[in-house]
Amino acid sequence: MPFISSDEAVVHEIHGARFTSYIRPATGSRDLAAWRAEIPAGTMAPRHVISQEEAFYVLSGRLRLTIDGETAELGAGDAAVAPAGSALSVSNPADGPATMWVTTRVGLGAELDDGSTLTPPWAN
Repeated sequence: MPFISSDEAVVHEIHGARFTSYIRPATGSRDLAAWRAEIPAGTMAPRHVISQEEAFYVLSGRLRLTIDGETAELGAGDAAVAPAGSALSVSNPADGPATMWVTTRVGLGAELDDGSTLTPPWAN
């Protein structure tokens, strides 16, 4: 099914952020997963090492991304890519919410600094 309506999107909340999953195996994708992430003001997601490459495109607001120790503040229209195996953290130090579109391969996993692992349902 090549078309996905908004009522097919599934919302997940973790670490203070909301992930709205559109592209995933349940909607017909074999290789890619894509979602909209909404990050409230003041949110600081935990650092994690990702198993797959991820691409980020900021839709609104401002976000601070750190990829393998290199940090940039991104605004609407800015993009970033984190290679597989990189350490990633995302925060919103601004006064308002921010949203971004994220794309990766199906099967993404992450290992947090405490050794726990996360297999996000919005990417699998």
